[in-house]
Amino acid sequence: MRMTSTPAVAASSEETGPDGVREPAGEVHAWQPGQNQTVCGLPLSRTRLRRFPHVRFEYTGTDVLTEADPVGWVCPRCLAATSGRRQRDQRRAWVRHAPRP
Repeated sequence: MRMTSTPAVAASSEETGPDGVREPAGEVHAWQPGQNQTVCGLPLSRTRLRRFPHVRFEYTGTDVLTEADPVGWVCPRCLAATSGRRQRDQRRAWVRHAPRP
């Protein structure tokens, strides 16, 4: 299998979509195709995570999951590993508007 740099999804369960394609459900982790573990270090065989090489891991920390979503939980360690760092010119994520004199 070819190794790629874009992470795919490994999930604890699966659901069939309206078009008949498998979709991840339950607990979701990032997984590099060609590896036997998730990005956060969980072994796929021991945790019984299913691989979804056709689904890219495109979650962000601001995503809101509801009970209607098949995905119940996104691993925060995988989110941190795949989100990357801020750009060099962005020192902080916040801005001080009225500093004290």
